[in-house]
Amino acid sequence: MKICVRPATGLDPSLTLQQGEPLWRVVPTHDQDGSRLTDFMMLIPRLKEKKAHDIERIAALIRSVLTLHSEVVFADLNLALNLLWVSLRPKRGAMSEIVAAIRVLVPEAVLIGHQVQAHY
Repeated sequence: MKICVRPATGLDPSLTLQQGEPLWRVVPTHDQDGSRLTDFMMLIPRLKEKKAHDIERIAALIRSVLTLHSEVVFADLNLALNLLWVSLRPKRGAMSEIVAAIRVLVPEAVLIGHQVQAHY
C-alpha cells in the first residue's frame, strides 16, 4: 500500500511524501491482477491550517486504520485540498468499515464521494 501526504513541507519523511502530481496520474485504477479498484474521498476540514505535528498525528491515525485493511492499495492525503483519497479492492462492507474507523479517530473527516464497482 502506498500512502502519500502532500505537500512535503516539514512533515515526517516516513509518511512517503510527494508533491505536485495530479491524482489522475498516480491513482491506480486496477490492481496487479487487472481487477478494477473502487475508491472514496473524505474531506478533513481545515487540515492544512493545523500545525505540522497535528497533521503528522492525523496522518498516522489514518495510516493506522488503512494498514489494517489488506484491500487498501493506495491512499493520498492532499493537504492543499484537505482531502483523503483511498483506492481499494472491492469487498462488501470494506469501504463503510474503513470510513467508520477513520471517523472514530478523526471525527471531523467526512465522506464526500465514492465509486463502487457493483461486481463483487
